[in-house]
Amino acid sequence: MKLLTEQKHELEGLTVHTIQTAKYKTNTFILKLNAPLDKKTVTMRALLPYVLQSATESLPSTTKLRTYLDELYGATLQVDLTKKGDNHDITIRIDIANEKYLKDSTPLLQKALALLGDILLKPAVEGNAFLTDIMTKEKRSLRQRIQAVFDDKMRYANLRLVEEMCKEEPYSLHVNGQIDDVEEITGESLYTYYKQVLKEDAIHLYAIGDLQVEEVLQTVKETFTLPKREQKDIEDSITSKDISKVNEVVEKQEVKQGKLNIGYRTNVVYGDRQYFALQVFNGIFGGFSHSKLFINVREKASLAYYAASRVESHKGLLMVMSGIDAKNYGQAVTIIKEQMQEMKQGSFTDGEIAQTKAVIHNQLLETVDTPRGLVEVMYHNELTGKDISIDEYLKHIDAVSKQEIIKVAEKIEMDTIYFLTGTGGEENGEN
Repeated sequence: MKLLTEQKHELEGLTVHTIQTAKYKTNTFILKLNAPLDKKTVTMRALLPYVLQSATESLPSTTKLRTYLDELYGATLQVDLTKKGDNHDITIRIDIANEKYLKDSTPLLQKALALLGDILLKPAVEGNAFLTDIMTKEKRSLRQRIQAVFDDKMRYANLRLVEEMCKEEPYSLHVNGQIDDVEEITGESLYTYYKQVLKEDAIHLYAIGDLQVEEVLQTVKETFTLPKREQKDIEDSITSKDISKVNEVVEKQEVKQGKLNIGYRTNVVYGDRQYFALQVFNGIFGGFSHSKLFINVREKASLAYYAASRVESHKGLLMVMSGIDAKNYGQAVTIIKEQMQEMKQGSFTDGEIAQTKAVIHNQLLETVDTPRGLVEVMYHNELTGKDISIDEYLKHIDAVSKQEIIKVAEKIEMDTIYFLTGTGGEENGEN
């Protein structure tokens, strides 16, 4: 497979990344706005992209904006929020047909970039405030998104583990903010924060498709007028912590199935030399269906409805997630600890290593097969100041040795055990 390369262009207040490929019949434009997680602003930041995508100065209602997207051959507009280590990222994305493949000669690329520029820089406002009806609607939706996490006990257990494990760290904040803070946000306060975002955020624009780089850059120069900003040093999100005693938290609610989540400090983040060994470690330990957690906790011992692990690449965390009956708590914790010990002792085969590397290969190539996935992979480099191509990444994975997996396993420390269980006696079943 021919792997794609990006060109990087520094414009006033904005970094533009262009990726030329004839692979897609559409052009994709993705804005990434990056700022540190902050308790004072996290909820406003969670609300902001949804307000911005609702209306612009020239399309002052959601209906008008959505009708305009339909007129552009069914272009799609989406926003998203993510945490990358101690950073809070806003994503705004437009996918639009490439006019090269249409009989009509409408300049869709220019129109898509102009719309993206308007969403970011010319929102619909009344004076120095966002529109009241949009604020009301989007605040209600934000409350629902926050509440949805509490209603989904698997997601809730993940949230609570992070809160307990990272108490004094920005990473403990939820990506959608705090439900108690939603009410006090006004059109004025959000607009003031929005102006701060334009001045202070690191802003990146990715353009992917069968496109002309010069046309993209010229259109961006005409459309995006951003305040000049100082190049900020990238702050490392990894937190070193002396763990003298594992923190154990048991919470009781009306649930039928217990959620056992365990958090570890890996002491390794994206860009570190040992990062690739950590990825292979995780695949063998709990990342895939052939992993130790899946086979030993779920299949052999029949202790869990699900058992898996994942790595937080920018924070240096490893999370184990499992669904168990309350009566199996002690046994499940013991077996999970045993699987970690086996990894530290090298109790895994060359066959498991080879199988894991093959799955990582397939997973990465599947991810970069879509414009969105490709950008996510490339954006890792921006956040860490590294320059690891997809080709290099795969070569590093292939080169990982058994000894390197053992060494990275030895660095991993258990930090917190969180168990969400029922309020009665021995509960079981699904929830």
